[in-house]
Amino acid sequence: MNIMEHKLLILGGAGFVGGSLAIGLKKLYPEWQITCLDNLKRRGSELNLPRFRQYHIEFIHGDIRSSSDLDPKVFDIDTIIDCSAEPSVLAGFSSPQYVLQTNLVGTINVLELARQTKARLLFLSTSRVYPVEPLKSISTIELETRLELSSSQPISGVSERGVAENFTLTGYRTLYGATKLASELLIEEYRNAYGIQSIINRCGVLTGPWQMGKVDQGVFVLWVAAHYFGKPLSYIGYGGNGKQVRDLLHIDDLLSLVKYQLDNFSELDGEVLNVGGGKQNSLSLLETTQLCEQITGKTIPIKSITEERQGDVPIFITDSSQIIEKTEWTPKINPQQTLKDIYQWIKDNEGVLKPILS
Repeated sequence: MNIMEHKLLILGGAGFVGGSLAIGLKKLYPEWQITCLDNLKRRGSELNLPRFRQYHIEFIHGDIRSSSDLDPKVFDIDTIIDCSAEPSVLAGFSSPQYVLQTNLVGTINVLELARQTKARLLFLSTSRVYPVEPLKSISTIELETRLELSSSQPISGVSERGVAENFTLTGYRTLYGATKLASELLIEEYRNAYGIQSIINRCGVLTGPWQMGKVDQGVFVLWVAAHYFGKPLSYIGYGGNGKQVRDLLHIDDLLSLVKYQLDNFSELDGEVLNVGGGKQNSLSLLETTQLCEQITGKTIPIKSITEERQGDVPIFITDSSQIIEKTEWTPKINPQQTLKDIYQWIKDNEGVLKPILS
């Protein structure tokens, strides 16, 4: 494959991850033909369209739920990056049909496109494939500002470093997580039956500029934006004290990994890999509040709600040891810098972002 004339299709291409990867890769490889396909359902995704024009990235308004929008006769492509998803855990409880159609039927349509065009597939899955009850049974220690993983754990696949790929997959995991796991299984079947080269990244929390943060998806942008625009927030569940923890990965760190994977696809073909910021890039909501107060110079009211949300877990930290070992990639951008980048982006684009984020 001539890497100079690479033809790349990014699905969910106007979303936060897809759009960021498209522009980031075009800057790295200006000679590549990059096409983004998106249904523009999520508010704010339309803001990427003028950015695509600026970088000579082709945009197609289409929907992966519709096989006719992924007609193999239309696409001349070498690689598909599938970032398309209904990424909200809560959406699975309120509108299962859309989640199932997008995240499962959509994957079938994508695999058919890959089969018929002989394209490679880089699939962005999620840490949500790991089931809720086993995640809730992870042993933690309560510290002053956060929960911490205990050194001894009752189940395998989890350590002080976080949750690894061999963590159990038995149990319910929300409809969102189930559709992504089902997609992983289908990808493996298509890989075996039709020789489609594939890499699956099970991503933890991804964040950074151009993410349209909401309560159920994009929590770190939501937190910075609420401080910036003076909007109240809530600590929900687990005592209502904000000690629940997530690791976070800056979108630029994901870009550097994706670049490596595209350049070295065959050596990682067939891998299913956890991708996240890891323990050193983790924050509790309380710690996020403290950083947001420092960065914005503002304090906002935060309510305490003890009742937990469906499908929520008190702590999730990604153990990315496998991918680090295989590629020597490591996250470079720490949480404080990530939140500063988000703040600066909101400040620079306040006019267009205020209706969406405030």
